[in-house]
Amino acid sequence: MTSLDLIIRAPRAILPDAECAISVGVTGGRIVSIGALDAPANAKETVRLDADTVLLPGLVDSHVHICEPGNTEWEGFLTATRAAAAGGITTLVDMPLDSVPTTVTINALAAKRAAAEGHCHVDVGFWGGAIPSNLADLPKLHAEGVLGFKSFLCDTGTDDFPGITPQHMESVMRVVAGLGSIFIVHAESAEAMASMPDLHTRRYADYLASRPKGIENLAIAEVIEAARASGARAHILHLSSADALPMLASAIADGIKLSVETCPHYLSLCAEEIGDGETAAKVGPPVREAANREKLWAGVAEGTLSMIVSDHSPCTPAMKDPVSGDFGAAWGGISSLQLGLPVTWSEAQRRGHSLVDVVRWMAERPAALAGLPHKGRLAIGGDADFAVFSPDAEFVVDAASLHHRHPITPYAGRPLRGVVQETFLRGHRIDLFGRPRGALIVREASAAQPQELKRSA
Repeated sequence: MTSLDLIIRAPRAILPDAECAISVGVTGGRIVSIGALDAPANAKETVRLDADTVLLPGLVDSHVHICEPGNTEWEGFLTATRAAAAGGITTLVDMPLDSVPTTVTINALAAKRAAAEGHCHVDVGFWGGAIPSNLADLPKLHAEGVLGFKSFLCDTGTDDFPGITPQHMESVMRVVAGLGSIFIVHAESAEAMASMPDLHTRRYADYLASRPKGIENLAIAEVIEAARASGARAHILHLSSADALPMLASAIADGIKLSVETCPHYLSLCAEEIGDGETAAKVGPPVREAANREKLWAGVAEGTLSMIVSDHSPCTPAMKDPVSGDFGAAWGGISSLQLGLPVTWSEAQRRGHSLVDVVRWMAERPAALAGLPHKGRLAIGGDADFAVFSPDAEFVVDAASLHHRHPITPYAGRPLRGVVQETFLRGHRIDLFGRPRGALIVREASAAQPQELKRSA
């Protein structure tokens, strides 16, 4: 009998289609066997779970802003990946902006990788950026292994990552389609946003009124038509407007290569409960009303919204302008890497969803989006990435206990259900304060094997 490096015996484990009692064998960082709970095996290490815990595949978060290099005081690779591991996430993909330089050239990508090397507790991949001036750089970035390309259709607030026009978007999509890659987009209309007045207010209702659903809806319609014309794969980031769901469903039914994500904050928070001056909850697009939240849940249930990712967008405490509570001046972003699973599970369970559903939304589909076939599922040949989860354990969020760089969260004091007990990366327990073992994920440039991955330790 071949000796395994590790076997995990789990009375409850989440396979792609069901919860089952299984044993999972690991050799060389990969899953090599899935069998009966009591299947005979020789292993160097055996982990036996009890019936109160569930073995999940490591989650995949394809929407994370890590601000290193350049803005490491906002967030860095060490703290972000520590928070991810504490939250059951074993793979994340870094967004191309909020660092200096932004990831819009191969030199900038090299700077990102140099900053990340040796400082990641989980595996990390990178999106490239598409801006008005770098169309010729997209094939070079693709050859260097970025997992796809991100643009904004609105002003980003930063000169080194400007938004693009709908016309330029179609040009980007044609290049991306030719590369066999994917275009991901922050869909809010610059034209519609420009007509809104400058805002200085403590009232959340005023901030919400300044970012109406129509700003999203208009940009989403433009993305749909550019994808239709170009044949590119397109992905809508962080949907907050439930009004857009019917046209998104129609486009998908028409065969347009389109997918859509939303975030835990849009599925748990609601405008009616955000107090004046509570700028920790400011994000763009904004958290909307409770009725909109329930329609988003309906979109998740029927599949138009296919995945749930964090949009972890960190900043320093001062950038949230907590003294004035000015929603106009405060940074728009929510830090939530560590809490995404319990926030989503708490809300999903009360609506009748299962852990099979949550794993599909938070592991399998984000992995597929990023082209990571060895991630996000308990399957033979896949990476041995696991989260050991206690779904019925309850806790109250203490911001000081979170591992992202600054203790800022709109969930402070919120009771949640579900606790991550341990996280494994390629068969090894992640020690949050030990030597980081995460690898940098690179898409192979070879057209013959477009889905293969290579890693540098």
